[in-house]
Amino acid sequence: MAQLRLTDFFGRAKAAATVPAKRGGGPRLKAAPGGAPVHREAEDGAPPPPPLPASPRTPSRGAVPAVPGLAGRKRSRREMEAEPGTGTGTGERGGKSARKRLELPRDAGPPPAAASPPPAEPPPVGRTRSPSREQDGGAVPRKAPRLEPEDLAALRSRLQRMKMKAPSQLPPIPAGAGAELRGHLETLRGLELRLHNKAAASGAQAQETTAPAATGDGGQKLPAYQRFHTLAQDQPPGLTLPYKYKVLAEMFRSVDTIAGMLFNRAETITFAKVKQGVQDMMRKQFEERHVGQIKAVYPTSYRLRQEKNIPTFGSGVKKSDYQLTLEPVLGEDEKLCGRPHLSASRLLERRREFNRSLVNIVKQHHAAFLAGLTPPMVVPEDKLTRWHPRFNVDEVPDISPAELPRPPQEERITTAQELLSTARGMMIPKMEKALANLALRTAEAGAGEPVVSKAPSPASTSSALKGVSQELLERIRAKEARKLQALMTRDPGQEERLALLGRLPAMARVLRNIFVAEKKPALPLEVACARMAESFPTQMTAGEMEKHLRLFAELLPDWVGIHAIRTDTYIKLDKNKDLGLVVERLTKVAKEAEAL
Repeated sequence: MAQLRLTDFFGRAKAAATVPAKRGGGPRLKAAPGGAPVHREAEDGAPPPPPLPASPRTPSRGAVPAVPGLAGRKRSRREMEAEPGTGTGTGERGGKSARKRLELPRDAGPPPAAASPPPAEPPPVGRTRSPSREQDGGAVPRKAPRLEPEDLAALRSRLQRMKMKAPSQLPPIPAGAGAELRGHLETLRGLELRLHNKAAASGAQAQETTAPAATGDGGQKLPAYQRFHTLAQDQPPGLTLPYKYKVLAEMFRSVDTIAGMLFNRAETITFAKVKQGVQDMMRKQFEERHVGQIKAVYPTSYRLRQEKNIPTFGSGVKKSDYQLTLEPVLGEDEKLCGRPHLSASRLLERRREFNRSLVNIVKQHHAAFLAGLTPPMVVPEDKLTRWHPRFNVDEVPDISPAELPRPPQEERITTAQELLSTARGMMIPKMEKALANLALRTAEAGAGEPVVSKAPSPASTSSALKGVSQELLERIRAKEARKLQALMTRDPGQEERLALLGRLPAMARVLRNIFVAEKKPALPLEVACARMAESFPTQMTAGEMEKHLRLFAELLPDWVGIHAIRTDTYIKLDKNKDLGLVVERLTKVAKEAEAL
């Protein structure tokens, strides 16, 4: 195609009617008329090719008038620029370059294949156009229509009304319904009402069960490490204290330490000094309420007063203001160099007295708990060694603080009652009535009494025990009460012996296996203790294992014997004894000791 276009261009550029003969001779070709293409295939006599379709082509120079004498020679640039109408009529620049601008024919339009497609309609708002789906002819997905704010508000209000509608407001039964259909509808209405009542009752019960949860001073639920502090202690069961009581005991120890240093230096002990020291030692907040609790637990520990004209040394308190002061209460004989002195031994005695007072307070709540059991239990306080298993120590109510001395009032009105008594007759009746109501409400709020731990209400007879005799139930409960009472009054030494007896049946098997493996009738006591400590699952020292072996010899002298020969001690075991009988005797002894 490119060759044909170049041939066409050069054929049209020839201005002469005839082509001069070539230098080498040969047949001469006549120039084609202006505008007709000249093809090299015509030399061979082949028929001309069919005309090409209209396409962009380089404009020809056939419209340029022929210049005689210039067709066969090369023209200069000046001559070509001097030619009239060259490159001006058609907008082309002159020159001999073959690179010309392509133009479309003016007489014919564009070919059908090159026809531009009609402009596509713009996609509607909210429609997503996908090229792949459009090429495949698939439907273009549409987004969900966007709701107006008014429609959203209407839908929300309608949903709220549907939620607030009571389940009991059922649609009425149609009048034309048959007897059978009416009976079914009545049954459904009754079932729905029962479900509604049951759901309401369960919600109220859930609120009641969650209400008595342990709460703090501000009504907030206490964290778990305070509510279950006693359960997390790694110590034998005993008369343990609640977490808040232990914190108060630690605060008393800190206050005593700081007050002792200041008192021995003959300084005035103010609450501001003690507060800063206690907070630095414990990293906890210390307030006047804690001083009141200390006063309530140990009334003879400090003498509290309100004093003024105390040097403050830039603490932000004026010297003329009243400050709470503390003074340790000491005996007449507690003096050093003629003046009272708070010694370290006295600090220890005061700390023990404070702890005993805390334990006595918990014992009072424990006694109230035992009195509310079924049947009620009475345990002497001097014989009590541990709390009842169902007594939750950490739920004991907090100590009510004692009243602290207040600075003297200087004709200052602070309550509604004082204002009412002072300005009576000077106000309108409506204001007097409002102040009287406020004073009455304040007096009722301040008359609250401390809460005492309530014993659990006796559980009603379960449905599984309906056929059981009431006397049998009473005997079982009484036996359980005696067992718990023995558990609460058990001596610590007896508790340790019970623990030893509980491990003897398992140790008997291990001890016999050791003697069988050693193939000896007797072993040194140290060797036997070492072998037992290595073989027994529970990790124990050799000294603890020796206690168990001596207990074997005490309970079963016919099976195990301990003999001291010169400087060594030996243990002898009878391997012919039936091990089953030995274990049975040990289990019986453990049960008898536990029942005591």
